[in-house]
Formats: sequence, C-alpha cells, structure tokens
Amino acid sequence: MRRLLVANRGEIAVRIIRAARDLGISTVAVHSEADADALHTRLADVAVGIGPSAASKSYLVADAILGAAKETGADAVHPGYGFLSERASFAAAVADAGLTFVGPDAATIERMGDKVAAREVARAAGVPTVPGTPGGVADVDAAVAAAEDVGYPVMLKAAAGGGGRGIRVVDDAQALRTAFGQASNEALKAFGDGTMYLERFVTRARHVEVQVLGDGTDAVHLFERECSLQRRRQKVVEEAVSPGISSAVRDAMTAAAVSLCREAGYRSAGTVEFLVDDAATPGSGGEFFFIEMNTRIQVEHPTTELVTGIDLVAEQLRIAAGEPLRYTRDTIAARGHALEFRVCAEDPERDFLPSPGNVGRVTLPSGPWVRCDTWLEPDGKVPPYYDSLLAKVIIWGADRAEAIARSRRALAEFSVSGIPTTAGLFIELLEQDWFAAADFHTGTLEQWLNTREASAERASTRGETA
Repeated sequence: MRRLLVANRGEIAVRIIRAARDLGISTVAVHSEADADALHTRLADVAVGIGPSAASKSYLVADAILGAAKETGADAVHPGYGFLSERASFAAAVADAGLTFVGPDAATIERMGDKVAAREVARAAGVPTVPGTPGGVADVDAAVAAAEDVGYPVMLKAAAGGGGRGIRVVDDAQALRTAFGQASNEALKAFGDGTMYLERFVTRARHVEVQVLGDGTDAVHLFERECSLQRRRQKVVEEAVSPGISSAVRDAMTAAAVSLCREAGYRSAGTVEFLVDDAATPGSGGEFFFIEMNTRIQVEHPTTELVTGIDLVAEQLRIAAGEPLRYTRDTIAARGHALEFRVCAEDPERDFLPSPGNVGRVTLPSGPWVRCDTWLEPDGKVPPYYDSLLAKVIIWGADRAEAIARSRRALAEFSVSGIPTTAGLFIELLEQDWFAAADFHTGTLEQWLNTREASAERASTRGETA
C-alpha cells in the first residue's frame, strides 16, 4: 500500500490521514465544494474536489471517488464511517478497479450488513440472538402474526442499514399496524430496502459492543464498550470498558464476538453489538443477545485505543495490505477506563436543533490523558450539509472515577464562539448520581433529558407569572 485515498470528511478523515502518515503511506483527500479548505484537505498529500456541497452529489458518488483515485495514483481506499463505508456495491467497485478496499470484502459487508442474514451467521456460530423473526416479514399481516409468537413489546427494525432509521417500538397489534408502513418507507428511502423484521424489545437493556480485529482466518477481541447513553437511538456518550456488566458476562460476550468473526471469515476491524439484559449487573449472570455487526471503524473507537494502546486504524491498514493479525488474546490487555463525549453543533435548549454557521474562537481541551479528535478550527465554518459532530473529547483515567473527574476539567475547557454546542450539557450530565453509579440503560438519557426539559419549562412559567 503506497497511496491511500480517504473517501470521507471531518474528524474521521483527519484521523485516517494521520494513521497512514505514521505508517509512511501517502494520502489523498477528497472534498466537496463546502470542504475545499477543510483540515483534512490540507493534511493530505493531495486533495481532489469531487462535487457540490450536498453529500448526494459528492461523498456518496462512487464514480467521482474512483475517478479521484485513478487521477492521483491511489492504490487503496479507506471509507471511514458513514457515507459509503457499509455499501457492498462500493467495496466491489473499489476491488473491480484494482484497488485495495480497507475493510471486509463486498460479500461480507452484504451478509453482515443485512441484520437478518447476520442473525443467521450468529446462530451458526452459537451466538445468542434476540428472540424474533428468523427473516424479514412479507407484510404488515405477517408482522402482526409473528408478533403474537414473539410477544409484545416488539421492535420493528429495518433489515438493511442502521443509525436508528426504520426502527419503531410497539406495544400492541394496532400500534404495529400503524408503525409498519412508516418504518418500512423510512428504511426504503434511507437504504433502498424496506424489508422489516421483528425482535423482542428488551425494556431495560444496556447496549454493549465488542471491538474485533480479523484477518480472514483468525480473530481477536479488544474488549467491549458501553454505548447505552443514547438519544433517538444515536449514541451520545461511550466508555471502555463497560461499567455495568459482570466479568462472567464480559468473558462470554467477547468469546461470542470472536466466534461470530471466525464463522464469517471476517477481515478488518469491526464491531459486534449486543443488548445486555439489565439483570447483568456486577455479581449476577444476566443475558446478552447479538443485534448486529458494523463492518467498519466506529465513531467511538478511540475509547478502545486508550485502554488497549492499539491503533485500530493502523491495524485496519496493515490487515488490508495483507498482513496477518499482530495480536493474540494473551497480548491484549485493557488498562484503566476511557470516556468519549460526542460534542455536536446542536442547541440542547432548543430540542437539539442543528446549529451550523461561522465560528470564531475555538479552545480545545488538552493535557495529560485527554484526546480531542476534531476537524474544527478557529474562524472556520460549520456547514449545514453533513452530520453535526464537531469533536470527540476522549479521556482516560486509571479508573472510572478518575476518568470522570478529568472529563469535568476537559469539557470545561471546550469552547466554541458563534454557535451553541452540546459540551455544556455533558458537564451537567457528569454531576448526575445515576451516571456516577453507572446505573443506566438505553432509555435513561432520554428520560433525564425529558425531566430536565420539563423542569426548565416549569421554571420559565414561574418566571412569567411572577
């Protein structure tokens, strides 16, 4: 691998370019019109414009990206996350062009990216799955019939895609009939496939994912991440390792993830995601269920890097170049605790309304054991065309208490003038007793936000009537 084209933007493009540079690999950045002067374009050895600002006319146009690779002599393509990263057709097009795709092959992406097919692989590997339909349901009548066997509440899920789209939780047949068409249409628009399937909805569950590396022959895990703090099914805060599961659950879950990768012949970095029943608290047994696999690098990968000391992007590049795994189970250890906060250009006081625009002064946290992955620069501009993520503030501590204390300091240093961000909300979050005690599940953050909003409305009403 001599020259790598990074088919992405923002902080992940910056992250990949730096990892490649560390390995002595030349880099190519692609950019839309809005990103012509973005940080990733200036860090790369070569930058190529691929179209207008809208992602649908630039970062999602495979032919434009492959044209840039040919123009610059790139011999490999890293898709990052989002955009084309989990499209099997893109991986196939890269391979057909004679280039190395940094990730699993197209067949693996297609099989593991389809939640129904992935569940079949999991079952073949002996990995427990959430009770539900074995495959997609043909129509709403079939869904209602299946739900009677699965048992309410059930979760309607899109067979293709992710990111919270095409998902509905329903408590009875009438609600299922109403939600089915809505979810299917949403999935069709987002992923080009409206196929739906059903899962039992675990009312109080943790979302825990296992980081894996595979070389097509063997696989290893790099422990797990806690991803339960979500808003609208989007992760907001992540930590490694999970503070809410027992060692017995951890051992069984990580072993299951490795078994799944071996069954799939997985090659590259990936994440195996599980729901853990709330009974799986320290000292108890608990149940866990496979829900899906992400066949790419994850937004929250830095937490794993901080506790293991392993550069996951560099390992992706090595594996893509044909090297075997450099690690075994005995050579990977998790030390201390890491937290990641996704700071977004959103206004928490206005229902998280996106807040693109011009920024002035930018102060980013730093210091011992503080990492800030970002594309943001002073006197820059946050474009309205893409995800609102500004920066990931990642903190390591010798234990969780130290990581939380250090997070308070780091987040207090984060400052961007000109637009609202979510940084201040995280400082408030860190003061909550339930967070300190790690007493939460996938619904906890939204419950807290709703209570917080109601309290603010009551205070506002009192002020108006005083």
